[in-house]
Amino acid sequence: MTERPSAFRLVFAPVRALFVSDASAGILLILVAAAAMLAANSPLAGEYEQLFYGKLPWTPIPKLYDLHLWINDGLMAVFFFVVGLEVKREWIEGQLSTAQSRRLPILAAVAGMAIPALVYVGVVGGEGELMRGWAIPAATDIAFAMGVLGLLGNRCPASLRLFLLTVAIVDDIGAVLVIALFYTANIKLGWLAASGAVVVAMLVLNKMRVSRFWPYILLAIVLWYFVLNSGIHATIAGVVAALCIPMVGPDDQTMVERMEHGLAPWSAYLVVPVFGFANAGVPLAGMGMEQILAPLPLAIAAGLFLGKQVGIFAAIFAADKLGFAPRPDEASWTEIWGVSILCGIGFTMSLFISGLAFTGQQLLINEAKIGILLGSLISAVVGYAILRMSATHPDDARSPYID
Repeated sequence: MTERPSAFRLVFAPVRALFVSDASAGILLILVAAAAMLAANSPLAGEYEQLFYGKLPWTPIPKLYDLHLWINDGLMAVFFFVVGLEVKREWIEGQLSTAQSRRLPILAAVAGMAIPALVYVGVVGGEGELMRGWAIPAATDIAFAMGVLGLLGNRCPASLRLFLLTVAIVDDIGAVLVIALFYTANIKLGWLAASGAVVVAMLVLNKMRVSRFWPYILLAIVLWYFVLNSGIHATIAGVVAALCIPMVGPDDQTMVERMEHGLAPWSAYLVVPVFGFANAGVPLAGMGMEQILAPLPLAIAAGLFLGKQVGIFAAIFAADKLGFAPRPDEASWTEIWGVSILCGIGFTMSLFISGLAFTGQQLLINEAKIGILLGSLISAVVGYAILRMSATHPDDARSPYID
C-alpha cells in the first residue's frame, strides 16, 4: 500500500521544487522585480535612480554614459549571445532541426506575436506616439515561463514543456528581427560595413574549423562595438556573433553547446537579474488607477494576457484540426490552454523593447513597465492555476518533490 504524503509535504512540495527544478531562474526574476519596485518606492528611490541613471564620472565609450546604458546595451549582449547559441543548436541538431518539428512552434510563435500586437493596436486606438510600442506584448520570457512550469513538478506533460521552450526560442528569433527592423536608428554605413567585415572574419574562422574560443570572443567584442556605433541596436551583435560560432571543431566537440552551457548560468543568474533590477523599478508616487488603466499599460497587459493565449491556442487548435501539425503528445486541451496563457509572461524582452520604443520618454516607459508587470503577473497566476487544477497524468501521479 502506497504511503499517503503528509499535508506538510504537500504544502511545501512547490517550495522544495524551487531548489531542485528549472523554476529557480524564474523565481529569481520575480524577487528581483519585487526588489526593484520596493527600491523605486522607498526612501532609497533617489539612490536607485542615481545608481542607474546618474552620469558616470568616466566611461571608455561616450555613448554609454550611465550604468543603465551599460547594462541594456552592453551586458544584455551576453544574454542575446546565449539566445543566439541556443537558437543555432536547436535549429541544426535540436528540436527545430527538421521541417516537421518546426511547423507547430513557428506557427504558434508567429500567431503569439501577431495577435498581441493587434490587441495592443486596438486598445491604444491608433495613437501615433503609442503605436511604437506594438511589439512590447509580443515576447515571451523563457526563464519566467519555465520557472512557473517548474513549480508544477511532473503534473505537466514533458511534451508541453518542450513545446513551451521551442515556442519561446522561435519567439526570441522574432523579437530579435523586430528589434533589428523596427527599432533601429539612422544607420551609419561606415560602421555597418566594418561590422560586416568582422562577421566575414568570424565566418572564415568557422570555415577553417578554428576550435579555440578566444578568437571568436575577441571578434565578438569588436563586432559589438562596431554595431553600437552603426545605429543598429548593439545587442543584435550578440545574436550575429553566436550564429558564427562553429557547431563542431576538429576534435568533434560541439563548440556551440560548450559555450552555451558555460554562459547560460551567468546569463540566467546574473545578466538577466541585473537587467531586471535596473529596469523593473517604477515610482508609483502620485500614480492612481487612472494612470494604471491608461491606454498604454492596459494595451500591453491585454496583449500579454489575452492576445498571447488567443493567438497560440487558436494556432495549435487549427493546426491539429487541419492536419498541419499535431498538438503536443499526451496533452489535454485544458493543459494546452494553460501553457498558452503562460506564454503571456513577457518580462525580460518586453522591458527591453519598451526602452527602445519610448527612448527618452520616462513617463511612457514607466507606464509600459506597469503594463508588462501586470500582464505577466496575471498570466503567471492564471496559467499556473489552470495547469495545477488539470488532471494529473497517471505516470506522474507521484511528484518527485514528495518523498
